[in-house]
Amino acid sequence: MNKIVFGIIGAGWRAEFFFRIAREMPELFHISGVMTRSPERGEAVRKNWGISVVDSIDGLLSQSPEFVVVSIPRAAAPGVITDLALRGVPVLTETPPGPDVESLAALNRLVDNGAKIQVAEQYHLQPLHAARIRIASSGLLGKISEVQLSACHDYHAISLIRKLLRVRFENAEITAFRFTSPITAGPGRNGPPLEDKMENSVQTIARLDFGDRLGIYDFTASQYFSWIRALRCMVRGDRGEINELTVRYLKDFKTPCEVGLKRMDAGENGNLEGYYHKGIIAGSEWVYENPFKPARFTDDEIAVASCLEKMAAYVRGGEQFYSLADASQDHYLTLMINQAVKTGEMVKTESQPWSD
Repeated sequence: MNKIVFGIIGAGWRAEFFFRIAREMPELFHISGVMTRSPERGEAVRKNWGISVVDSIDGLLSQSPEFVVVSIPRAAAPGVITDLALRGVPVLTETPPGPDVESLAALNRLVDNGAKIQVAEQYHLQPLHAARIRIASSGLLGKISEVQLSACHDYHAISLIRKLLRVRFENAEITAFRFTSPITAGPGRNGPPLEDKMENSVQTIARLDFGDRLGIYDFTASQYFSWIRALRCMVRGDRGEINELTVRYLKDFKTPCEVGLKRMDAGENGNLEGYYHKGIIAGSEWVYENPFKPARFTDDEIAVASCLEKMAAYVRGGEQFYSLADASQDHYLTLMINQAVKTGEMVKTESQPWSD
């Protein structure tokens, strides 16, 4: 693939994922410029990353990016996405693309009128999740009927649940509640804890009943960085299941089989190939291969780089990879979970304009 040239609006913590990817693989990714209206952040980007900084959309577009990544707070994103779309600029927006149903519906009308908008929903492209989705979609486990997930929050989790269950825009009955418990404070975005202290862990548990398929969502924000709260995933079909890293299935009705999902990394135990993620194998089969090896990316950086690569392919005439409609549905279901928590009652979802 030819070098992917893109601009970014935003210079926060999430935008730095794109900065690191471009720095690690300059032969494939190039950031033409970053737009921020914060002089302090702009100076930090110039100094720390050596990237051109502008303070207007016109300035950003003058550098001729193929597309623009919108990485700003959800309340501000719809206005910026709309501005770019009306100028005919392809947009890769962070999640969620808007704060509420009204803003999501308005953005989807732009797509109906020809705007090129995709969403950087990356979790399904992380190696382990991608491997599980591939197995669940292969037919090995039969028809998938249930997913229990405690791996990420809100729309990210809904995206994975929908992918694993193969749910598109089917409606659901949702019940949900929150539970607060104490936890020893762990690391955060800024690094390890500086003292021994307790904090509250707010856990949301939701049941999404799609009729013939069931999703169980369970997450607390401390899981992202916690040293004592693991991530969990269970996928069940009528001929097998995935339980964390173990795949169980039937070769025939009387022959049970079991394989593990094994992570393959270079650079361990004296290996001299470099230090990078190779992929994931199940038995003798690769169920995921890292497309960016030997770049030294974290799993989330691999996923974000995949979003960039897929966005470039889409802009150049290829297929969509994560549509605005899908991302809108993810956030809509999140809003309905929050409503179920608030009211304490079962919530029935309704078909939204983008489901057409």
